[in-house]
Formats: sequence, C-alpha cells, structure tokens
Amino acid sequence: MMPRRGAAGPRRRRRPAPLNEDNGRFLLLAALIAAYLSAGATVFSALESPSEAAAQLRWNRTLHNFSRIFNISLPELRAFLRSYEAAMAAGIRVDALRPRWDFPGAFYFVGTVVSTIGFGMTTPATVAGKVFLIVYGLFGCAGTILFFNLFLERIISLLAFIMKACHERQLRRSGLLPPNFRRGSAMSGVGSLIGWKPSVYHVMLILGIFAITLSCCASAMYTLVEGWNYVDSLYYCFVTFSTIGFGDLVSSQNAVYQNQGLYRFGNFIFILMGVCCIYSLFNVISIVIKQLLNWVLKKFRCRCCPKCHKSSTRLGRRNAITPGARLRRHKISLEADGQYDSDTDGRRLSGEMISMRELTASNKVSLAILQKQLYETANGYPRNVCINTRQNGFSAGVGALAIMNNRLAETSDSR
Repeated sequence: MMPRRGAAGPRRRRRPAPLNEDNGRFLLLAALIAAYLSAGATVFSALESPSEAAAQLRWNRTLHNFSRIFNISLPELRAFLRSYEAAMAAGIRVDALRPRWDFPGAFYFVGTVVSTIGFGMTTPATVAGKVFLIVYGLFGCAGTILFFNLFLERIISLLAFIMKACHERQLRRSGLLPPNFRRGSAMSGVGSLIGWKPSVYHVMLILGIFAITLSCCASAMYTLVEGWNYVDSLYYCFVTFSTIGFGDLVSSQNAVYQNQGLYRFGNFIFILMGVCCIYSLFNVISIVIKQLLNWVLKKFRCRCCPKCHKSSTRLGRRNAITPGARLRRHKISLEADGQYDSDTDGRRLSGEMISMRELTASNKVSLAILQKQLYETANGYPRNVCINTRQNGFSAGVGALAIMNNRLAETSDSR
C-alpha cells in the first residue's frame, strides 16, 4: 500500500543555514567592542573613582566652612553656585578671557563644529543660533569628512611614491636595477621591481610615526604658551586630533598671548594637520582590525566544522588574497564584484609580501583595493575605473571611502 502524499513520516532535520561572513564579522566586532568598552569602563572606574570621592569630600568640607564663616545658609550658597554655572555655560568666566563670539572666536567655534571636535567651551545660547547650527553642521560635517577622505587618498599616494623611490634606490645599490633605469621604461625586464608593492603595515607605521612627531611638536608649543605640563599637552593633542574633544583643556582661550597672531595660526595648522593625520591612521588601522576579525572567523569556522576546509578555500578565492597566490601580471586584478581572479595560477608572489602571514590568508577586498592603489600609484600607472563605476559616477577612493563608493556602485547597478 503506497503512502499518501502529505502523510506524516520521518522528517529530515534541516541544518541551520551557515552564518553569512559579513554578518559574522559584524557580530564579532560588536561583541569585541562591547568587551572593549566594559574593560575600559572597569579600568577608568578603578583609576578615577577614588579621586572623585576625595574631591567630593573636600568640596563638601569647603562649602560647609564657607557657610559657617560668612554666615550664609547652604541653600542660598548652592543657588548662587547654580547661577555661576549658568554663567559659565553662557561663556562668562572669572578670569579675563577673549570674547567668545567675535570673529576669531566664532571662527574657532565653527572649526570645532565641522571637524566634529566639539569642545563645548562655546555653545549657541539663542534659539536662532541653535537652529542655524543644525543646518550648518549637517553640510559642514559632511564636507569636512569628504575633505578628510580626499586627504587620505593624497597622503597614501605620496607615501607610495616615496616608498617606491626608496625601493628603487635600494635596488640600484644592490645592483639589481640598471643605473640608467627610468620609471615606465622596459619594466618587464626588471622582475624585482615589478613584483614589489608597498605594504599596508608600512603605511600604518609611517602614519603613526608622523602622528607622534606632530603631537610632540604641538605639545612643546602648548607647554610653552598655555602653561600646561607636557603630559597634559600630549593628552590635549590626542583628544583634539582624534576629534573626541572633551573640553577640559582648550587652547587659545586667554585674552592676550605673546605673539598672539603667530600662535593662533600655528594652533590652527597643528589642529588641521593632526586631525587629518589621525583620521588617515584610523582608516588604515581599521583595515588591519578587519583582517584580524577575518582570521578569527576563519579559525572559529575551521574548529566548528572540520569539513569546511574546501568551502573556506572557495570563499577565500572570492574575498581573500591567499599567501600561495600569484598576482597576474604582477599586480592585483579586481573585477566589478570584488572577485580575485588570480588564484588559479598557483604560483608564489615575488618581491615584498605583507607580514603576519596568517592574517593575509583571509584578507578582504578592502585591503586589496588599498594595495592595488598603492601599487599603481607607486608605479605611475593611471587609475583604472571600471565601466560600471564610471557610469554611476563613483570613484574608488581608499579605506572607508572605497567601501562606501563600492556599495553605492553596487546598489546603483542593481537598480
């Protein structure tokens, strides 16, 4: 007797769908950030809580002594202090400071707005000023972020050019490069130069050294002019350059400085260069963090599923640059969807290889885009833009800008 269709029978358990790699990376990063925040809160609470309790005890003792000596009730004294706090919020200080809303003060304020530093030492008090700030900050912050991304592209190009020149000089000294070699001429005959590409980790190291040097020079200036100690000056530089902007230390706030015009100009240059440099460094470090996440996901996937080696290799061919791969024609070739099509050659890379071999086994397209631009810029090749990207008006960019432009191009193509 044949069983009827739809009759109850043994049902096969459906295996849960594997977690998407992008979603897995997002969840892992969210968990790591939550753990990082918890660890930071624990450390700062242990460091700062005793000092806060001691300061609160000293303040209560001072308040009671003042109330007893001058025969002022505590409620009246607290009301007076609240009025003083309101005056401080409006920009009134006991010490003689420069005007907050003259043109230099207003220019300093809008600079902190569009750069997203936001010290908080000056804030609009009128309704019209607050409404204007919303509109002004919307376009100003967007334009400044675009400027930071364009600055990142140019500083990456400059570093690639310098690193390429240093590599050529090293090859000439070792005799691997003809003395009469000129860039762009007969490059097929120079194997060591063709296979070379700048390392992202070298770019990160150079940006880090430049950021430290800039911060040390700026700290020396702030120590001499503002009267801060050197550690406070370094702390102010990081808080400002990273656009955190607590506002506990703010430069250029006194009424009169020696060589005031020169100091304000130097302060502006240091803040502008520091913000651009730290923004570029953050973008490059974010790429390295992404590679670490890919490496963790790969290790986790292989431990959970011993049979996933083939599938992970297949995913690696689409999204990764594997250590045993060979770049076709000695450069990275990316298709419009981000595929890496040189894995089938099976030959090894020549020239410089990115360090941290295990991390490079799971490199993603963002690293490939950055390396491709470093390689092309160093060799003087024109930047090739794919047809779909050119039609949609999106250029590649570097780092976060490249990822955003690629996503925009994909969504525009799908429509």
